[in-house]
Amino acid sequence: MTTADLAKTGGHVFYEKVGRLLRGYEFDKFVEQRCAKFYAATMGRPSIPPTAYFLMLLIGYFEGIDSERGIAWRCADSLSLRRFLGYDLDQTTPDHSSLSRTRHLIDLETHNDVFTFMLKILGENGLIDGKTLGIDATTLEANAAMRSIVRQDTGEGYSEYLEGLAKASGIETPTRDDLAKLDRTRKNKLLGTRRGGASNEDWKHPYDPDAKIAKMKDGRTHMAHKAEHAVDMGGDGAILAVTLQEADKGDTTTLYETVVEATEQLREVVDDGHCTEKVSEHWGEEIVADKGYHSNAVLTDLQEMGIRSYVSEPDRGRRNWTEKAEARDAVYGNRRRIKGRRGKRLMRSRGELVERSFAHCYDTGGMRRTHLRGHRNILKRLLIHVAGFNLSILLRRWLGAGTPRELRNRLRAVLRLLKALWRAPWRAAVAPRSIHHPNRQISPHQRLASAA
Repeated sequence: MTTADLAKTGGHVFYEKVGRLLRGYEFDKFVEQRCAKFYAATMGRPSIPPTAYFLMLLIGYFEGIDSERGIAWRCADSLSLRRFLGYDLDQTTPDHSSLSRTRHLIDLETHNDVFTFMLKILGENGLIDGKTLGIDATTLEANAAMRSIVRQDTGEGYSEYLEGLAKASGIETPTRDDLAKLDRTRKNKLLGTRRGGASNEDWKHPYDPDAKIAKMKDGRTHMAHKAEHAVDMGGDGAILAVTLQEADKGDTTTLYETVVEATEQLREVVDDGHCTEKVSEHWGEEIVADKGYHSNAVLTDLQEMGIRSYVSEPDRGRRNWTEKAEARDAVYGNRRRIKGRRGKRLMRSRGELVERSFAHCYDTGGMRRTHLRGHRNILKRLLIHVAGFNLSILLRRWLGAGTPRELRNRLRAVLRLLKALWRAPWRAAVAPRSIHHPNRQISPHQRLASAA
């Protein structure tokens, strides 16, 4: 039986909508033009079409799949995803190794162009304002184990380092229990910070130097990366820029790269003829951040750049402003703004919009733990992952759901509501009625008698 004789079924409602949306904006043509230089014309083995590659990464966000191996398996298993990618039943969907190879060959700039393409779609539909940027960062667990770290100077592993400490303390042949006890009770235990223990200046991972020792949100110590978002707080919460940086860097250090990247992305959107009138003419004029970004240098630099800051101020007590007039003016101006009505409203919405982007991209989106190594590799996947989040904002406006799982849950909620409305008259008819004893337990026989 040939595949042409098989019955054709309808695709998934969600992915049919995504396909029509991207075809309407000529996504295939755009991607093929950008990726033509990475494909040979007359030689080489058959490769993944560039459109299919980027669509598979978008599926990773929509389905909440963290690894490329899982994405490849899901696409091979689902008939609706095969149809969405353009593969028939007699064709083999891309393997995870081919997906990884294609990611290595296509450069980071092309992935960034695809991210900008999705932003322009949002801008054309009036979903980007651009005036106020909410900045915040979160940690992503790296694909690197703590037990594999080595010292920067000698190259010895952590276990060897503990054995040396045990022998120096008088234990000639330390066992694993002795090493565990020593590691648990010693004062200079590895904490992932420079205060009170070993730091990233002393230790590194031999296979992923970009991963740094850091404390996660739940208090555990892991090798991690730092992802920082710039969220549009004047629109529907689109992510205007995402940067991936070392996890041991402070917020006041990483802020500048994210602000510059967000400004460049907004300039690309504004320069597009279809988006110019729909983006605020005061784009990039305000920044909202939490107290981790508050410092004299940051506020002074933002003031010199002509950006109004709304940064939460930690309680530092009485301060000495001698020979710091410029920093004093910047700090006092920021303090006055955050205490105003608009500043309080922005602080409330920052916690909603920025934290929501983290929840969608990394918790339900499946990227809280990375399966790649190296910032360039991880950022390639992260850019398309965040582009899927931005695309889901438009889909939520048109379809009522930003992911297939959300669409399924909405349909179930409607069915539950219809079922409850259908059963409401019957429940009212058989409801027990007692005037003298309203809290009395009524048996099933008495309930039937009351209904009769």
